[in-house]
Amino acid sequence: MNAPAKTVCPPLPDYHTHTRLCHHARGTPAEYRAAAALRGLPALAITDHAPNPVGYDPENRMGMADFRAYQEMLRPLRDNLAPAALYGVEADYHEGCEAYLPAWLRSQPFDIVLGSVHQIRNWDFDDPDQLGDWARVEVEAVWRKYFELVARMADTGWFDVAGHLDLPKKFGHRLRDDVLREIAAPALDALARAGMAVEINTSGLRKLVAEMYPSPLLLEMARERGIALSFGSDAHRPEDVGADFDKALALASAAGYTEHAVYRARRRTLMPLPDAV
Repeated sequence: MNAPAKTVCPPLPDYHTHTRLCHHARGTPAEYRAAAALRGLPALAITDHAPNPVGYDPENRMGMADFRAYQEMLRPLRDNLAPAALYGVEADYHEGCEAYLPAWLRSQPFDIVLGSVHQIRNWDFDDPDQLGDWARVEVEAVWRKYFELVARMADTGWFDVAGHLDLPKKFGHRLRDDVLREIAAPALDALARAGMAVEINTSGLRKLVAEMYPSPLLLEMARERGIALSFGSDAHRPEDVGADFDKALALASAAGYTEHAVYRARRRTLMPLPDAV
């Protein structure tokens, strides 16, 4: 495994990272924390995909045994030293999750819960192995259904932060700004009502779309609604912890943000954005 680069990032917490426990990433929580320390981050959350007792997408998330291993791996890192290692999870909102997810989330002492939508009608639209399915769908209809699900996710009240808000653009399937504004507005209104934050997720710079999530337009719409902001690399290997946070900070400032959200025990505090490095 490559060693993380000893570059200094803006002192922002990285609230979106994945380890080998979710079966499509590399590295352990300890290795991610070491990477965060090298880059000068104050905190990171390990947010592997939540386990699912009914078999939803098992190839890309923790099983219950993996979750027990996650708890064991996090325990020695909860030592009050910097950078703080936070107990987090990325919990997918999908058809049928109501049967188990809210009770399970309430049963765990998480610091932060990311909510995300990766699937539409049993189609993992952001899975590279299913990229060919985009040729058989109407792109605008996919975006409409996606944001309907984001709004429903927000209305549940189960989540703290909306992950990679415009994920359908991952492979370059974009909409005109006027269409995107119309489709996304109800979902952003729902996020605002729910008191959820949105993240600037830098992983889009490492994908075909070559743009952070969300787009400048959506980020400005979020700021206009008073929606708080967090930051995440969506790292799937330790060397990507804090990746491109300098660009994320510039994007946040350009959208008019002056504060960012920090989380402990699912309680949010707003802090001033740091100066650019």
